[in-house]
Amino acid sequence: MSDQPHKVVIVPCSGIGKTYGTVSREAAYDLVEDLRPETTGLVGLPLLVLGDEDARATVAACPAVTIDGCKLACATKMVAQSGGRVAHSVAVLDVYRRHRDLKPQGIADLNEGGRQLAHALAQELADIVDTLNSKSSPDASAPEGGPDA
Repeated sequence: MSDQPHKVVIVPCSGIGKTYGTVSREAAYDLVEDLRPETTGLVGLPLLVLGDEDARATVAACPAVTIDGCKLACATKMVAQSGGRVAHSVAVLDVYRRHRDLKPQGIADLNEGGRQLAHALAQELADIVDTLNSKSSPDASAPEGGPDA
């Protein structure tokens, strides 16, 4: 295995016209572009829906973290239907429940609460990505307690 961190694919909701869908996408951009650019990649849900071969190959080759904007869980379902492995799924509504003071509004442009909620979600996702990468590192397969355990 190489010294490079394992790539984790982020698949956000594509709920166009829905506030939680926008929060989902903004969090994904924050994560992939700013917080963990070396260890994550983005796959757009529409590509999976359309059966794009490259997108399907990417989710099949890498663990996926899905961000669902509503109970339909389209991102999670499409990754599974596309031959991918959902390593972790996050619902925007669950994150909002933990941050009720950050009430998102807007669609094309989120209000300040929505931007802050997206950033809080991105921070949670960064921790998830770090955990997934530590599990896939060569050291993670060593028995607990070291080699003498």
